[in-house]
Amino acid sequence: MLTIKRLMPADLAAAERWDAFVMACPQATFFHRAGWQKIVREVFRHDTYFLYAEAEGRILGVLPLGHVNSWLFGNSLSGLPFAVYGGVAAASEEAALALEQEAQRIAKRLGVSHLEWRNVQSRHADWPRQDLYVTFRKEILDQEEANLLAIPRKQRAMVRKGIKNGLVSSIDPDAERFFALYADNVRRHGTPALPKRYFQALLAEFAPDCEVLTVSSPDGRALSSVLSFYFRGEVLPYYAGDSEEARETAANDFKYWELMRRACARGLKVFDYGRSKQGTGSYAFKKNWGFEPTPLHYEYCLYKRADVPQNNPSNAKYKLLISAWRRLPLAVANWLGPLVVRNLG
Repeated sequence: MLTIKRLMPADLAAAERWDAFVMACPQATFFHRAGWQKIVREVFRHDTYFLYAEAEGRILGVLPLGHVNSWLFGNSLSGLPFAVYGGVAAASEEAALALEQEAQRIAKRLGVSHLEWRNVQSRHADWPRQDLYVTFRKEILDQEEANLLAIPRKQRAMVRKGIKNGLVSSIDPDAERFFALYADNVRRHGTPALPKRYFQALLAEFAPDCEVLTVSSPDGRALSSVLSFYFRGEVLPYYAGDSEEARETAANDFKYWELMRRACARGLKVFDYGRSKQGTGSYAFKKNWGFEPTPLHYEYCLYKRADVPQNNPSNAKYKLLISAWRRLPLAVANWLGPLVVRNLG
């Protein structure tokens, strides 16, 4: 008989069973891993509801949820805050429906304005949806040279420029150099930075499947850095930061080439360039690398609102705030940013 249970933070045995299911379930992603519960609870201090469906001692489905209740951005339950992929991962439709029904009961009890699935595949065609986001994924070829030649000529020239400039990449033991580049980068774009302790927590929780690669100039100056996740033969560069000098030296292109080259050497099969908003510079950059966009199906069950939330920089109402944020001193932006961004999810 199928039952729905909640993964408790202290239940390490259940967390191991959860992760074993995630590693075997084709629908699951890195963001379904049990460790995200600790991240969301301890770093951002949001309540979590990590649900799993069980029958005869076997886990048949998981649904990680986070509850974000913010006076700035509303009251929501989503799978999963701070993740680009989420929703149900299940071995059967019965388990998937049971998990979704339990999530809807929790959403109503919490009094949220909406429930959100961050699906890769659509599940509820009749639900309101967010069509803003796409993902970019591409096969990693077996040979290093083949991967280089698969990059369109213009971007390949940028990679070769980085090589000619004597840039070097290395794996960092911590998030220090990464965070300095990331925080300055997002401030220049007018968006708040996530706290340094978040990236430190990711490395502590998920290593060796979470890694920082930093590109430096020949004299050792950090120019560009990326924090990536590894999952079942895939690499997902998830957070990145660049100095203002990075464009001139082609450090950004070189960084992603080095990540791809190292992934090829490790025998990985998929390069997941991650989520981008349509019509943005990030979207165009990934297209120029020869990656084709695949729509993401963010679906919503609305309770106390009439339309899908638009809590992103493309929303015109944030234009003045973005402009003001760019002018903040970096130290002020780094202090204030985590207080804002924890409510975005």
